[in-house]
Amino acid sequence: MRNLLIFILVLVVIWWVRRALSKPRGGDARAGGGRRGGPKNAPEPMLACDQCGVHVPESEGVHDDNGFFCCEEHRRLGVRR
Repeated sequence: MRNLLIFILVLVVIWWVRRALSKPRGGDARAGGGRRGGPKNAPEPMLACDQCGVHVPESEGVHDDNGFFCCEEHRRLGVRR
């Protein structure tokens, strides 16, 4: 019985240490947690293509003087009338 209690205690300590090490340091994880470069999964604006209307992340699209497009081909075609 004593060995079983020691084994359970060891398991609880291992679980507690792993849980403590997996938490982000320096504050709330959703607010960036003080990490350099900001949070890994920060939301990015989704913009509609002015040619086809498909929404794509702003960093993956193409900006032009005429608007925002999902790809270079649609930028070349221009704004759909």
